[in-house]
Amino acid sequence: MPHAQPASLTPPVAPHHRPGLLTVVRRVSVSLLVAVVVPAVVFYAAFVVAGVWAAMAAALVWSYGAIAWRALTGRRTSGLLVLAALLLTGRTLLSVLADSTWLYFLQPVISDGAVAMLFLLSLASARPMVARLAGDFYPMDHDLASRPRIQRLFRNLTIMWAVLGLTKAAATLWLLESQSLATFILVKSISMLAINVLAAFATIGLAALVARQEGLMGPARELVPVTA
Repeated sequence: MPHAQPASLTPPVAPHHRPGLLTVVRRVSVSLLVAVVVPAVVFYAAFVVAGVWAAMAAALVWSYGAIAWRALTGRRTSGLLVLAALLLTGRTLLSVLADSTWLYFLQPVISDGAVAMLFLLSLASARPMVARLAGDFYPMDHDLASRPRIQRLFRNLTIMWAVLGLTKAAATLWLLESQSLATFILVKSISMLAINVLAAFATIGLAALVARQEGLMGPARELVPVTA
């Protein structure tokens, strides 16, 4: 009759690492700070001190400097930072080629609308846009991403950010047409930053609710080895 394997010889199953809510909030906050908040502050400060062309250059230098710093220090570069840098590059190049500062401020209308449409079009694929960015803030695998609640969350958040992008595009166009350049930059910098931050934390709140329903927040339970 075979003998049961002693419990001491059965290797315990290591628990999966599941970041808590504060960890996720910290990741989102750092990503927003680097990709959205600091470039806006740098742009406005440079605009006040040296004018609009210097402000364009300063924001661009910050974005690529942040990407280079993370690469040199072996840190992961968020998809949000890369997307923001690419959009900023396109805006700057077109403005320089056309020698038009007005075009620089018109382009967010186009880019916000284009990104919103990209989010909407991604709903037709197996991975909506939010699903493609979620790995920046929470470790994702196929089994987790295929859960019905998680899939619904990704779709709903993708729709929310698409609607937000279209709303921002319309508001930016109205401000550009109705306000002076100095007023436009000040109001847009503050209002759009506030909208982005509020939307980000609304995203965290919805995601946290679903994560708790799925048992994903906080440390996973350790599996105790079964003895014969």
